[in-house]
Amino acid sequence: MKKLALHWQILLGMALGVVVGLIMTKFDGGREIIQDWVKPFGNIFINALKLIAVPLILASLIKGVSDLKDIAKLSKMGGRTIGTYVVTTVIAVSIGLLVVNVVQPGKSITEATRTELVESYKGDAEKKISAAEKQREAGPLQALEDLVPSNIFDAASDNGNMLQVIFFAIFFGLGLILIPEEKAKPAKQFFDSFNEVILKLIDLIMLAAPYGVFALLAALVVESPSADLFSALGWYAFCVLLGLAMMIVVYTIIVLVFTGKTPKFFFNGIGPAQLLAFSTSSSAATLPVTMERVEEHLGVEEEVTSFVLPIGATINMDGTSLYQAVAAVFIAQAFGMDLSLGVQLGIIVTATLASIGSAAVPGAGMVMLVIVLAQAGIPEAGLALIFAVDRPLDMCRTVVNVTGDAAVSMLVAKSVDKLGEPHVRNWDDNYKKRND
Repeated sequence: MKKLALHWQILLGMALGVVVGLIMTKFDGGREIIQDWVKPFGNIFINALKLIAVPLILASLIKGVSDLKDIAKLSKMGGRTIGTYVVTTVIAVSIGLLVVNVVQPGKSITEATRTELVESYKGDAEKKISAAEKQREAGPLQALEDLVPSNIFDAASDNGNMLQVIFFAIFFGLGLILIPEEKAKPAKQFFDSFNEVILKLIDLIMLAAPYGVFALLAALVVESPSADLFSALGWYAFCVLLGLAMMIVVYTIIVLVFTGKTPKFFFNGIGPAQLLAFSTSSSAATLPVTMERVEEHLGVEEEVTSFVLPIGATINMDGTSLYQAVAAVFIAQAFGMDLSLGVQLGIIVTATLASIGSAAVPGAGMVMLVIVLAQAGIPEAGLALIFAVDRPLDMCRTVVNVTGDAAVSMLVAKSVDKLGEPHVRNWDDNYKKRND
């Protein structure tokens, strides 16, 4: 019997999770059963992916940088990567502002609905505002200071310190390039082997992907807010989803124009990573899968994926920046504020920088949104207006974040002549080998 491809297994798991979640909400105690006996398996799956995120970045980035054998190549690739990420982020914010100004979803919020939402989510909003206040109290160069860890082991113990881990990995890789080749060889062999072990662990974890996403979606359904709150925010959610869809089209055009690869090729290759991003709401948790799909199914050589994708998972948050732009203007409209062109241009700059500073974990964009609101003079308490639908939208914008990383990696690979044909060594093949 032919085994279903991975992306179909994940889709099936997602669909069953939604169905089971909906059924269990109809029974007394059904929500508690899902939360107590099903959701933990979803959390275990996410934890397993997060477990190998830091080792994967260390192994793949050190190997990728040292394989370049030339600092000039690293500088060239780095410049193109960062430049492209900034451009796509500005495009994403601009699309978000365009959509929200045309649709004007905040105009449909009545005074009664606004009051209900603010009261319902007042506590959650205050927590995010408090977290953002700590961010604002930092000095202008705090981000640069935080980039360099004082202890790599301490930095590697927290997935929120991805930029510090990336800095160390690039720094270590540069050291391997600069010392004589015979002295660097043992270290390079270690990280080559270490990288292969991590890839094998990804194979094993992905065998559980359909079950993990089933548990995550079932838990999401039973924990969702009431339908009344969703209906009040329907136009806002529509604006975010429309903007995200338009950004996906932008990526497709970029891939088609600059690499010559068809949309079908691109989405077939990155599909499982997109589904996993949707389920986990975390670019960092999805990173191991994104790297393997881009390298083996999109034809990007390893030295490019190991450099471009870890950086992208940390600083390239196009979906997050688009959502921040839409949310800021939506909240302003809900409070009857008219934002000038200058203020909205400021939102473009702030949302771009805030998306770079967002951690690649669920809900982090909400904290950075407070900074965007403060810059634009929008009441921060309005954050409570969007909490009801934030989780499903977070899932969708994570898909855009991951898709953008993949598209940029193909673009950069093409520019340095490192884009070839797919060389599949995926989970399905490995599964077949183990069961032949």
